[in-house]
Parts: sequence; structure tokens; C-alpha cells
Amino acid sequence: MKHYFLGVAFAVSAVFMGCANKEREVASANLNSTADNQSIGSAKFYQMNDGKIKMDLEINMPQRADSTVAVHFHEHGDCGNMGENTHGHWNPTNEPHGKWDSDAYHSGDIGNIALDGKGHAKITVSTSRWSVDDGDVKNIIGRGIIVHGGTDDYQTQPTGNSGPRIGCGVIAAVK
Repeated sequence: MKHYFLGVAFAVSAVFMGCANKEREVASANLNSTADNQSIGSAKFYQMNDGKIKMDLEINMPQRADSTVAVHFHEHGDCGNMGENTHGHWNPTNEPHGKWDSDAYHSGDIGNIALDGKGHAKITVSTSRWSVDDGDVKNIIGRGIIVHGGTDDYQTQPTGNSGPRIGCGVIAAVK
């Protein structure tokens, strides 16, 4: 009987622990090529219990197999004009362009992503630099995500010399 109660107590605590670690999807973006508007991936954003936002980014570009692309958040969520309508990099903290998690970088400087032999990549980023709260300067809703055709040198200001805009998506709130 003792083992029964111990088992029930363990199961109940496991359920509560599982609930405590739940993530809630709060935003997403579908990424399309700027050339032909075909799907090239997605980004999903989750609110974490510690207040951070987590992004799961997946890119599928077979035509770019075994290459590296740069990804940045841009100011506006408008993918028109081959992604140019997104304007410049999103930089709410007015810092120099740089590498993610270095001394100074734009909050949207995601960086270089290596695509495998099939043109696929998947990365996860978690940060307190992003928010989905209305009126917050860190709010990512309505921002553009640009996939660039080159790599980010992490030095050239303000863009990283990342090349043409080959993919674009708009971050939208999940209802």
C-alpha cells in the first residue's frame, strides 16, 4: 500500500512539473523566397516561464544546399519589393551591428546559419531581448524576418554585408 501512495504521489508531481515547464506559442512567421514566393521555412515563437521568448527557426532551401545564409529581423513586416519593404535591421537598443550574444548587437542579429547537404537547417534561440507585449520597444510582432543570400561578416555597419534578400516572412501573433 505504501508503494501505491508513493507511486501516485510521484505521478501527480510529474504532472505538475510538466505543466510548470510548458511553453506557449505566441507568434509565428512563414518564410517565402523573394524570387518566386515559395515556402522556404518557418519561425515559431514561444513565451517561456522565465519571461524569455524562444524562437525555433527552420529553413528548407535545397537550391542553397551546403551553404550559409544570414538571418536578421527587420523593422517592418512588409515583404514587398523583394523584401526591401522591410527596411533596415530592427535595432530597438540602438547598438552597433554584431554577432548574437557578443558585447553589442542588434536584437534582430540572428546571424549565420549553415544549411546541410539538403538545404535544411534548424536553430533555436532564447532571449529576454524580445517581447510580444503591446507598446514594448522589444515587441517582435509585425517585424520582418529576412534570409540573406550571403554571410554576415558581423562588422560592416549597419548590415553585416549579408547580401541580397532571398527570403522573407512577417512575425504575426498567434491567436
